[in-house]
Amino acid sequence: MDIRNCLPPDRHPRKPQWALPAGSIDTHVHIFENLYPMSPTRGYNPPDSTLMDLMHLHRTLGVERVVFTQPSTYGVDNSAILKGMSVLNELRAGTARGVAAFGAQVSDAFLEQLHQQGIRGVRLNLDNKGGMPIELHQIAELEARIRVFGWHVEYLFPGAAIGELMPFLKASSVPISIGHFAYQPATNGVKAPGFQNLLDLVRAGNTWVKISGANRVSATDLPPYDDCKPLADALIEACPEHIMWGTDWPHPNKYRVNPNDGDLVDALGDWVTDAAMRQAILVDNPQKFYDFGAW
Repeated sequence: MDIRNCLPPDRHPRKPQWALPAGSIDTHVHIFENLYPMSPTRGYNPPDSTLMDLMHLHRTLGVERVVFTQPSTYGVDNSAILKGMSVLNELRAGTARGVAAFGAQVSDAFLEQLHQQGIRGVRLNLDNKGGMPIELHQIAELEARIRVFGWHVEYLFPGAAIGELMPFLKASSVPISIGHFAYQPATNGVKAPGFQNLLDLVRAGNTWVKISGANRVSATDLPPYDDCKPLADALIEACPEHIMWGTDWPHPNKYRVNPNDGDLVDALGDWVTDAAMRQAILVDNPQKFYDFGAW
């Protein structure tokens, strides 16, 4: 089967219509640079999207800190995100954190090295080929390995799978995060069983959710994404201390159209108008969750 080429991001991000608070954190980005070989088991060919491109994006948006998330296309080779973290942290300490991917057989010394480089979690991507390097029955053992570092497990899975995954998610012995509204379609509404499962996890107190990827869950690929507002409202009401946000730049695995990232920031501003809540979602919550120091 041919591997599809996905769309590049909008190369001309625009400034948002509102100013992000100082120290804002984009909790979900990837970088794709041809310096690093792609996994042969990948599910798509990403657009070349470099660290310099990302830095330009964040200057435009007003983002000052970032969490790199290991994309499935690199498998368990975390070189690209580790290099990105290193460069940014050399420019200003405490600017970048990361969420890596690795198999079950890695050594404690390897995990310690990742921790020293700024990794604060492990990603389990059940949605894309190459993103799930362990089996579900190995998750408990993985949690035991990372607990000593204070790490979390980040999940990405098809929205319809949340019901069958609930036993694993509820049983987690470490904190978990879930991106992109857990891929729950906005058109299904807040009362849909899948979204109610997500709310149950958030209320239980061990789950953090990124209200990212609006273009992935909205009825439309492009803004205004107003159908996502009820989802965001419900998650914030369930546990405001556990809600975070990210651009999902450069929006990989999309094939029709990609949004301008300024529109995604403005969508967040439309969902969340209270300055204190914006501060919590963009600064305070991710600063604590990813072990950033104070800005």
